[in-house]
This record gives sequence, structure tokens and C-alpha cells, in this order.
Amino acid sequence: MKSKAWYKKQLKRKPVQITRYVVQAGFLLFLLYVGLRFYQFYKHFETAGATPFVARPSAVEGFLPVSALVALKVWLKSGEFDMIHPAGLVLLTFFIASGVIFRRSFCSWFCPIGTASEMAAWLGRKIFKRNFEIPTWLEWLLTSLKYLLLYFFISMIISMPTFQAKTFLEDPYNKISDVKMLLFFLHIGGFALKVILVLFVLSLFFRNFWCRFLCPYGAMIGLGSLFRITKVRRNADTCTNCEMCTKVCPQRIKVHTKKAAVSPNCNACMSCVEACPIKDTLNMTVVNKKVNKWFIPVGFIALFFVVVGVAKVTGHWNTILTYEDWKELIPYARYVGH
Repeated sequence: MKSKAWYKKQLKRKPVQITRYVVQAGFLLFLLYVGLRFYQFYKHFETAGATPFVARPSAVEGFLPVSALVALKVWLKSGEFDMIHPAGLVLLTFFIASGVIFRRSFCSWFCPIGTASEMAAWLGRKIFKRNFEIPTWLEWLLTSLKYLLLYFFISMIISMPTFQAKTFLEDPYNKISDVKMLLFFLHIGGFALKVILVLFVLSLFFRNFWCRFLCPYGAMIGLGSLFRITKVRRNADTCTNCEMCTKVCPQRIKVHTKKAAVSPNCNACMSCVEACPIKDTLNMTVVNKKVNKWFIPVGFIALFFVVVGVAKVTGHWNTILTYEDWKELIPYARYVGH
């Protein structure tokens, strides 16, 4: 059992990381609450009103990235903002745009899968006393997988005519895609369970396996780093090559060998900056100007709440689907296909 003094020491040494773990835990609990509320919402209609009505939480649309991508295409091409799943479009647009300045902060601060991956890696270190490294040549091959997946989704949506994209958004399948997602997890098949188990085991051995090699969402957000507005810069003159920055990096970026960490895999978690024992050897920079280590996380989280708040005030958060629409659609969700 760790002493109170140990925790105080950790908080003093790594305040950003401790805050990040708290935010991750809080966001994970919030999403579990959203899931519970959405299940209660679904059960009301599935049981023909036998259970109490619970308002549908719009935040559930954050789990509909494909629908949001189609909606983004329609918005950019025609100027029409999707009001079937508006929160999904708001969230996707914000997270993609945020990558330009805040890099993949979503992955390291909010993403529930990223949080689960880090927890699996922690468990792996407890069991095996370490996480294992992947050979560089294999790492390059595996990294291409998430970009191939991203290319598949992006090319499919870009090639879709605008009128067809609009038709998709109005289709009953898209209207209850959140319910279809819920049903998938409530009645998950053996193959899907095996895939999840394999990913979990791989995450025990190899830190953040899903995030590093397979997640197309993270790959898309990471494209914002190609502008190189934000980066972690290393002062080679004061660096002692202790490799602490590389050891703590969740994405296994070899920070100690870089003049600047500009990899699209960097999720701006600030682990490397806090782990460096030599002051001003590693610094987060924006347009090559040194910024406080709190700038990225505080800026990202603050802007997130501003964007969500504006969306709610302007009527771009809650769906236009009514109680009667749900009453008609949800009982037949199991049979609706596309």
C-alpha cells in the first residue's frame, strides 16, 4: 500500500500526468453513465413504454464516426448541417480540427479506448514486469494498417455522391445507428469477442497496441500534426540521453533521438516533458515558441467545453427526431438494415 507521502511526491513531480489520469477516469465514468442512460432510453421504446422514459443523451453520437464523416461531407459540399446526429458532427469536426494545434489530445485525455489501452499496458507491466518492444521493421508495417483503414473510409465517403450521402443521413438505418450499435454490444457474437480478447492480450504485451497500429480515428486526428504547428522540442546541448522521455511515451516515440517530436502518433500527453530530469531540455512549443506544459491540455479541454456549449446554445446539439419518431423506429431496430 503506497503511503500518502508517495502520492504527494508523484503529484509534485508529475502534476499533468496525475491530472490526466483523473480526467481519463472521470470521462470514462461519464461515458458509462451515458451508456446506461441510453440503454434506459432504448428499453422504454423496446418494451412499448413499460419502463420509464429517459431522455436520450446526445453524447452517445460520439460513437458514430462513420455517420459523422458522411455528415461532414454533406456540410462541406452543400452547407447543410446534419440535424439527425448533430452532436456527432460537432464532436468529429472539433476533434479533427483540434489536431492541428492540440495534436491527438483527444486520444490521451478523453478517448475511452485509449484509457482502456493504457490500463491494459499497466496491467501487463504488473504481470510481466515490463511491456515488450516491437522490432522497428514490424512497427513500420503495423503502423500502415491504421492508415489503410483510414484511407478505406475516407475514399469511400469522398467517392459517394452528395445526393447519396444525404439519402444515407435520412435513411432509417442511420437514424437508429446508435441503437444498432447498442444492440451489437448487447448481443455481441463470438467472433467480435475473440477480436476484443486478442486486442486485450496484445495490449498487455505491447503498450497501446490498438492506438498505435489500428485506430483510424486517431490516425485522422493525427494528420493535423503534419502542419507542425505544435511539437515537443529537445535541447540536444543539455540532453543527457537518459532516455526517460522515450521510456514513458505511450506511443513509444523515440523522443531522446529527435530534435523535435513531430510524429503524427504524438498525443500531447506531456509524459516526456514531465519525465525529463533536466529543466528546459524538453519543451512543448507552438509555432516554435515555448509554452507552459499546461497549455495544451488546458486549452484543449477548455475549447472542448466552449464548442459543446455553443452547439447547445445554437441548437446544433440535440437531434430533431421526436418521441414519435423513436417510437416508430426503435421496435424494429433489429430488422433495419442498409
